[in-house]
Amino acid sequence: MSYRGSHKTQNPKQMIIKVAGVDTKEAATGLKGKTVVWTTPTGKKIEGKISNPHGNKGYVRAIFAEKGLPGQALGTEVEIE
Repeated sequence: MSYRGSHKTQNPKQMIIKVAGVDTKEAATGLKGKTVVWTTPTGKKIEGKISNPHGNKGYVRAIFAEKGLPGQALGTEVEIE
């Protein structure tokens, strides 16, 4: 969905992700520790890890080890393994 941050700063290493079929904080907690993979249009895979739920609606926070995700990743789909 978007980068994690406030109205003045953004953290491109941390993303807020909405998972299909997950609507509660308890269900999102069960995804903690799973791997998130985003594939670039050129085929490169960027991996991250789900760290915590974000809010009460089932969103999760994923932390990416590399420089983070580029802006073109916003609004696209990722794989959760």
